[in-house]
Amino acid sequence: MKQRIITGVLAAAVFILFILLGDMPLVLFTFLIGAIALYELLKMRKLHLWSFSGVLSLLVTWIFILPDEYIGFLADWNLSKTEIGLLAILLYLTYMVASKNKFTFDDVGFSVLSVLYIGVGFHFFVQISNNDLTMLVYSLFIIWATDSGAYFIGRAFGKRKLWPEISPNKTVEGFVGGIVCAVVVAVLFYVFGYIEWSIIPLITIILSIFGQIGDLAESALKRHYGVKDSGRILPGHGGILDRFDSLLFVWPLLYFILDMLGKL
Repeated sequence: MKQRIITGVLAAAVFILFILLGDMPLVLFTFLIGAIALYELLKMRKLHLWSFSGVLSLLVTWIFILPDEYIGFLADWNLSKTEIGLLAILLYLTYMVASKNKFTFDDVGFSVLSVLYIGVGFHFFVQISNNDLTMLVYSLFIIWATDSGAYFIGRAFGKRKLWPEISPNKTVEGFVGGIVCAVVVAVLFYVFGYIEWSIIPLITIILSIFGQIGDLAESALKRHYGVKDSGRILPGHGGILDRFDSLLFVWPLLYFILDMLGKL
């Protein structure tokens, strides 16, 4: 537990530092953690990052991560991110043929979903950071509250298993406790005037639920591929994916909510 707390505090400090720096330092930092997350994901399926398909996945992931204000070079070539993605699929399929099916059609599908999962999730992290720093900090705090609440309340009061086939240690009580802790944090944001929307508890419930679904999605991946942790870069926590699985679900959803409410 001590190692987990120390790592968590140091990692959070570095993360927040780059958020405050913003602009290009934040984009480059996001490239780094996105690359590590992609490496961890590909490794589960025994795909190598330093292969044709791996490098292609990395380059397309970085293009997807780029915030809107940095994609002018694509417009100069009359390309969009969607067209880049479609071109990448053709290249994956070409590589499948060239490798004589050592890189299979299933590998193509896994690579495409990996790029979307990592690239889109971190893209909206950068977008929210550039548009509304308060809401980005809010997203971090409610997910940290969700994770901590689910862990401690689940350990103290958990009796009914939430989804034992995917994550045997998670309980219904922990799931609900995580939501309650997230709502408490959101109410504090509202009380202290950082967020002025009366519907913020409802938004928080939705985000907390989807954050826990993101956690379960990564747990399902690890169970399917027989992996305990996505990596070992964060002692006591595992890998980058283990720490960002919830947020990769939450950031796109939060961006859509903000856009729908006209808050961007």
